[in-house]
Amino acid sequence: MSIESALSIAASVIAIGGAIWGGYKWLKKKPLTALMNELADKNTSLKRQHNILRIIDKSLALSGHGISSSYISNFHSDGRSKSVIFHDICNKNAIEPTSVICHLLMGYDEPKFRSEWISRHIDKSKGTVSDRPREESIPQSTADYGAGTPVVYMSELLASKFPDACKRLTDILTKHGVPFAFLKGTKDIWCRDYMPVQTPSGHLIQFKYNPSYLQAPKYSDSRSDVAMVDNLNGLNPVFSNINLDGGNVVMKGNKAIITDRIFSENPDWDKEKLVTELSRALECDIIIIPAYKTDYDFTGHADGMIRFIDSNTVLVNDLEQDFKYMKNGIVKALDVAKLKFVNFPFFEYKDKEHPDTAIGIYINYLEVGNLIVMPVFGVAGNKDAEAFAKLKEVFPDKTIETIDYNEVAREGGVLNCTTWTICPKP
Repeated sequence: MSIESALSIAASVIAIGGAIWGGYKWLKKKPLTALMNELADKNTSLKRQHNILRIIDKSLALSGHGISSSYISNFHSDGRSKSVIFHDICNKNAIEPTSVICHLLMGYDEPKFRSEWISRHIDKSKGTVSDRPREESIPQSTADYGAGTPVVYMSELLASKFPDACKRLTDILTKHGVPFAFLKGTKDIWCRDYMPVQTPSGHLIQFKYNPSYLQAPKYSDSRSDVAMVDNLNGLNPVFSNINLDGGNVVMKGNKAIITDRIFSENPDWDKEKLVTELSRALECDIIIIPAYKTDYDFTGHADGMIRFIDSNTVLVNDLEQDFKYMKNGIVKALDVAKLKFVNFPFFEYKDKEHPDTAIGIYINYLEVGNLIVMPVFGVAGNKDAEAFAKLKEVFPDKTIETIDYNEVAREGGVLNCTTWTICPKP
């Protein structure tokens, strides 16, 4: 081969590479409205259609939505218009066509379609969410709502599936003048996990709710659509693309404790960058503690392990009873964070019919304002009196109420898990 030929081939390769790189840069900058136009173009290949949907899916993920992989692989435009395709994407992927999403993909708003979508979705949830309670069966709060007053929210499903436990809780809240309300559109009672986390400045951060422990097909109907729940309940949070359950965030002031399960739930993130982004989003210093091994605690949540007494001291499940790897890891993390700790009672309770029972986990109490509601279990081996005495000791100025919450605890969570407390901004 002559030198001239070699140079010619090299130049061609460089030119082609440059064209590809230029196209790649152009593609990255191409607005989604233009991609939707291309998607509806009858001359667009099927492979290209699928690639476009993947690009759109990545963009939507930042707002808490997504297009399923099965939808993408089975998609064919079939000569449909951009508008019809947009409606199909929203309807078949449970994506509410908010004004933001309409402008993002279509370039204009579609209020009529949004209204129709919401009506259909609400009707659908009434039909598919089992035992949705009638409005008159839901306890009603009589307390005054106001800016800066903490409000306790629960899923409507708590009122229908566990009416007695729910009433016992709402009676306590009413007794102490704590306002409460119920969340519409949820698919399970563990609202702490899928609702937004409130920052010290009052902002709501909606993390992705896609925990590894709910990936099995049998849990597909129990994973709440956070964007829909937020919308149905009048919330307008900031969406984060970090996968994090609210039950794995224990906060006080500008400090947040999270277990290292956060890393396995976000495998594509560099650990240091993930912690930095969490700190930015939550407006907090992030303290990472070890999570239990998955065969012992499949959720890896911090709120079943640790709570703040004040900004310098935490309450922890009695480390003298805990696994050595947990004790060593927690003590080390708290030492680095310059946090003191107080051991708190817990006990193991085996139930063959309820292998995931949370009976024995006192630390998952509800704290709202000056009130703490602590579960008492009353079963063999309980430490009810010891736990109550310890809470009175470490919170001498708070009111401590106790509650029988066993029917809920048998399902795997207690009071903090089934409540979501926020302070409305002034």
